[in-house]
Amino acid sequence: MSVTTDTRPFSAALRASTLEVHDRANYSAYMRALLGGELTQEGYTQLAVQYYFVYGAIEAASDAMAGHPVGGEFVFEELRRLPNLERDLAHLVGPDWRSTISPLASTREYVDRIREASSWAGGYVAHHYTRYLGDIAGGQAIRRTLEKNYDVAEAGALFYHFDGIGSAPRFRDAYRAKLDTAPWDEAERARVIGEALVAFECNVAVFDELALRLDEFRVAE
Repeated sequence: MSVTTDTRPFSAALRASTLEVHDRANYSAYMRALLGGELTQEGYTQLAVQYYFVYGAIEAASDAMAGHPVGGEFVFEELRRLPNLERDLAHLVGPDWRSTISPLASTREYVDRIREASSWAGGYVAHHYTRYLGDIAGGQAIRRTLEKNYDVAEAGALFYHFDGIGSAPRFRDAYRAKLDTAPWDEAERARVIGEALVAFECNVAVFDELALRLDEFRVAE
């Protein structure tokens, strides 16, 4: 029996393998409404709230992974989102935001999965890749939408500001190069892809739960 080995760079295989679920996330009902400028500011604020819990879990995993010979290669201080999210929520929710926000059920499940998966470097990288590279690239469309349709440009949208990484295309290329050279065999690469698919499904679940409140979040006509 012949065995077919994927000869593509790992970053290309990872992107291709997650493209379908990536598109489902981008074209979910909630994201279509947000990008279409159809929501109130509160409708956007609820997404920022969920991200606060998600990134709290990812960045705690980054702190734990910092000294790891493989996972540590994907820890970038310049990517840290929590400080900006805290400033955003202080603006969007108010000074008492910490005592008033709470995660959705889907967000709690997402956070639990991040914590579980981050016990191994490949799982950490799968969740890290799924979130940060998407925020640097596609997330900029949300940033532009917030400025144009929601009158949110600085405080409130700082989550999408990546001033510390320099050139975004060069940063993404360097990140993909790290994926390509990580010392994973074919089985481990398949495991990373599997966890990235789970990460995307977690994102879809959060968007789907937010979509249950679209009637509440839509701008009155």
